[in-house]
Amino acid sequence: MFNWKIFKDELEELKNNGLYTYIRTLEGPQGAWLTIGGKKVLNLCSNNYLGLANDERLKKAAVEAVEKWGVGPGAVRTIAGTLSLHEQAEKELAKFKGAEAALLIQSGFNANQAVIPSIVGKQDLIFSDELNHASIIDGCRLSGAKIIRWNHLDMKDLEEKLKAYTEARRRLIVTDGVFSMDGDVAPLSDIVKLGEKYDALVMVDDAHGEGVLGPYGRGIVAHFELEGKVDIDIGTMSKAFGVVGGYVAGNATLIEYLKQKARPFLFSSAPTPPDVGAVLAAVKVLEESDELVKKLWSNADYFKKEMKNMGFDIGHSQTPITPIMLYDAKVSTEFSKKLFDAGIFAQSIGYPTVPKGKARIRVMISASHTKEDLDFALEQFEHVGKELKVI
Repeated sequence: MFNWKIFKDELEELKNNGLYTYIRTLEGPQGAWLTIGGKKVLNLCSNNYLGLANDERLKKAAVEAVEKWGVGPGAVRTIAGTLSLHEQAEKELAKFKGAEAALLIQSGFNANQAVIPSIVGKQDLIFSDELNHASIIDGCRLSGAKIIRWNHLDMKDLEEKLKAYTEARRRLIVTDGVFSMDGDVAPLSDIVKLGEKYDALVMVDDAHGEGVLGPYGRGIVAHFELEGKVDIDIGTMSKAFGVVGGYVAGNATLIEYLKQKARPFLFSSAPTPPDVGAVLAAVKVLEESDELVKKLWSNADYFKKEMKNMGFDIGHSQTPITPIMLYDAKVSTEFSKKLFDAGIFAQSIGYPTVPKGKARIRVMISASHTKEDLDFALEQFEHVGKELKVI
């Protein structure tokens, strides 16, 4: 029998270095407040930006989809798993994103693995922001293409590398839209200009931009008024949409090509009917009103201003993502534990999710939070911050 001691030792080392992730189990639905271990705590670490994960309209749509279509697709999309519900959702998502067409994928993570290895290979070059999400990194590795990393958000460095690396059949520039750990935003207009200048495809992962940036939360492409100019727009339904799943939006040729080449689409079963039904409801909510998007930003602006006034280092976030920079992993872990004791659920994040020496508490503000919720959070952050001599 295999000796697992080496793995046990590695787990102990993670704990000793403050890098072990303690997983909390929720005992109820997502919302501004959660129950964990019988304890009621304020939720400050969910990606449920607009509070839609437990929205009655989405729940009703999911139930109706189950009643009409059942609980599962029964097959991959290319055999017998494509429902008219999938095609309806793809049509609505394309319209929402200002694209010619869209393709549903099982998750946002899978969407990057569906696209990147399909459109570039060993003869090609990928230019990737050094802080891109793990799903982009994995997709790039799977493609076999040569990966050229440019300094985070540094357009001068990107252009220098586009000039220096030219020998390729095809070149792809890929970036997160909103960077999930720091909350900063890619200068997409400048990236598109460089793509046009150097004949490179441009791909953006808008996971944390949908429901957050742009009019009615249409995302980073709409935020910069670049509809039709970004070649590949990757989306997820697991954050602001409050559901699960991913999609690709772009021109009709791209989507048709992915239907023939994208391995997650070809070899994994389709998104389930209740998920797709709920996604359609989420798109409808956003198309009808921008009230939730405005509330999200109002809450974020208030919280960030007050945290800064107290003396916390909140980095350079341009979005509701608020990193509370603590740098030391052990301090960050202790801070998170004390917050939980005080009724705040905000997880510590350390290496490898963020670089070594960049540990933090990442606060995710939601439209579902009230001002009283935020004031309670601010009070507890101030108390723990002073206790641990962070402020």
